[in-house]
Amino acid sequence: MKKSSAKSSVITKLILTMPVLSGIMWGSGGIFVRRFDALGMDNFTMLFTRIIVAVALLGAGLFFYDRSLLKIRPKDLWVFLGGGVLGMFGINLTYNEAIKHGTLALASVLLSMSPLFVVTFSVLFFHEKMTLQKGVCMTVALLGCVLVSRVLESGAGADLSPIAVGCGIGSAFFYALYSIFSKAAMERGYHALTITFYCLLASLLALIPGTNWGLIGVTIEKGGSLMPLFMLAHSLVTSALPYVFYTSSLSFIDAGTASILAASEPAAAMLFGFLVFSEEPTLLSVSGLILTTAAIIVLGRSQSQSS
Repeated sequence: MKKSSAKSSVITKLILTMPVLSGIMWGSGGIFVRRFDALGMDNFTMLFTRIIVAVALLGAGLFFYDRSLLKIRPKDLWVFLGGGVLGMFGINLTYNEAIKHGTLALASVLLSMSPLFVVTFSVLFFHEKMTLQKGVCMTVALLGCVLVSRVLESGAGADLSPIAVGCGIGSAFFYALYSIFSKAAMERGYHALTITFYCLLASLLALIPGTNWGLIGVTIEKGGSLMPLFMLAHSLVTSALPYVFYTSSLSFIDAGTASILAASEPAAAMLFGFLVFSEEPTLLSVSGLILTTAAIIVLGRSQSQSS
């Protein structure tokens, strides 16, 4: 009995670690984005090289694991197109631009504010009640974002890029759309991995017209012999592995708990920004990060309990 209990405890810890690892991996995205940007790779091409590997790996995995997960009904195609084009495609483009023009912490914190848009959409279109708790959480999260942006600090506000803020808010908006389309797909009986795969595939198709094929070879040539491995790591670390870890955890824990554990992303982004790009955080920016993360966690928990 003791061995069984100990084994169960280890498995539980591993499951709870999976969303945390996903958040950390997503938080590392700025390292890759800025490296590719320095080599002259545009946003569309950068995202294409990232997502095509993720689609190939996830598709192969589903094919050998359970082919039934690859089946979708033609009448539900709009859900996956919406989640892929209006969701993932929009998220990735705006988030990358936010990283290019601002700090990693600011881009990640603004992205994590997607629950605020979900709550707003729910109130406006689905007639859900705006409770006092939701209102307080949204206000605290916004205050935290202001602190992370450092706009209140002497001299720091002048360096704040409107593009970074606008794109960061845009990424949260598109993430909220992805959440809504994903929920619609789940209500139609689709598995989380099926939703992830087809949304990634739809976003990949949307990227094709803007992809500069010749630039891929030029980037590999400029980046040296290790660049193909760097591109592979970009796809695995920021797309394939975190999605697999996160969606796999949903088979054992509820979505609210998973999203709370994945809130490690903004903290990870701030840490990577400090270690790799010398983006030294201030007391106010760290306080803002804590405020926003705490507010989003409470908001996510309340949304999970009400659904």
